[in-house]
Amino acid sequence: MRFRRVEYPATTANTVTGPAVPPPSWWNRRSTWVTGWLLAALWAAAFPVVSSLDTHRLWGTSAALGYAAAAAVSCGLPGPRARRAAVAVALVGAVVVPLLFLVLMGRAQSEVDVIERSGRLLLEQGTPYLPHPHKVTDYTPYLPAMALLGIPKALAGDHGWVARLLGDARIWCAAVFFLCLYSARLMLRHPRSAATPTGRRARLPYGMAMAVLIASPVVALPLCVSGVDLPLTGLCCLVLAMAAGGRPAAAGLVLAVVCSLKWTAWPAIAVAMALLGSVAGRRAALRCAATAVAGAALLIVPSAVLSPGAMVQQVLAFPTGRGDLPTPAASPLPGRLLADLGPAGWYAAVGLLICGGLAVAASLVRRPPAHLRAAADRLAIGLLVAFTLAPAGRFGYLALPLVLMGWARLADPREPVPSLKVRGSRPAPAVPVAPPRRPYALAGTGGER
Repeated sequence: MRFRRVEYPATTANTVTGPAVPPPSWWNRRSTWVTGWLLAALWAAAFPVVSSLDTHRLWGTSAALGYAAAAAVSCGLPGPRARRAAVAVALVGAVVVPLLFLVLMGRAQSEVDVIERSGRLLLEQGTPYLPHPHKVTDYTPYLPAMALLGIPKALAGDHGWVARLLGDARIWCAAVFFLCLYSARLMLRHPRSAATPTGRRARLPYGMAMAVLIASPVVALPLCVSGVDLPLTGLCCLVLAMAAGGRPAAAGLVLAVVCSLKWTAWPAIAVAMALLGSVAGRRAALRCAATAVAGAALLIVPSAVLSPGAMVQQVLAFPTGRGDLPTPAASPLPGRLLADLGPAGWYAAVGLLICGGLAVAASLVRRPPAHLRAAADRLAIGLLVAFTLAPAGRFGYLALPLVLMGWARLADPREPVPSLKVRGSRPAPAVPVAPPRRPYALAGTGGER
């Protein structure tokens, strides 16, 4: 008996289809990359026109050329090679060239000189604060741990390009930032890229994503001209990664360091406690808070004992606009506009700032974050409220919450899926499914077998 194959028309009933292939991720779309680099180029090109700072104008010129070249590379080269080449070109134009030029020429924003002077004072007198400041650049509006980044300059001096390169505070701020991002990724223990259920890569590898983040204007500009907020940003990322991994002691030690850099980092204690409470329990959260407070006290109290008046005047009064000299942080944010109305406006800005902080704290108690991305978003919201409503602030401060939100999505792209397991229920046994068989027909009879 012979058999012959019967070909049936493709219909919905007898066509076996596999899982649907997802459309290309937006990461992989050429138009997205080209548009992003062009927008970055336009943003950087505005600095030579509107900025009055030489460092900003120089960075804007170099970065605009780098971003425009990256857009051309993304448009001209095929496939993933275009993305890697474009990121490399953007890094060279927006980070490497302007940073090396500014460092070797000794040109920086005043914050760099303040850090380097505070490091020299810390070695000489045990406290980073001048006892009688006479001008704005004599003030040190940072907590004592920031002076540690200025010690290499005091040791290396300023003779020769090697000493300038190794002693510049921007180099050490960037080193702390990069080291924290790398350590945070190790703490998360996730694969380098997330995959869709079909196994198709939907996101950039972590290394490429971090390179894009560093090449972006929100990181490249402060890295080249000041770098003062980068250690704070990196340490906050590391704290959240440790808290998400259930490491209370390590998170407390890092919190002690970050809270000894700037007082604006103190909201990270509450967010880290809330995340640890969800991940490891209330005892772990209290242990983290105790470690952070004790460590920060060890780093701050000696300077507070040696120069209490100078520390209060420079760290608390000056940044909030209540010092003897006006602060140069004068961006037209709501808190600053209110403070310019007089004493009543200043108290109104402080009142709104306190209300915003209490609202964020209440959200942490009512609905604590359960994973890294939620914690980063909550900390970013709190910092946005603080920087927006503070009596003195800068637009540059907003880079910290933006980097926090972006880093959390790049480092931990997968949202936790809520469990649907019912207590006392058993999982249903797996039922094997036979593979589909091709239909055959008896030759000469037309019957199906």
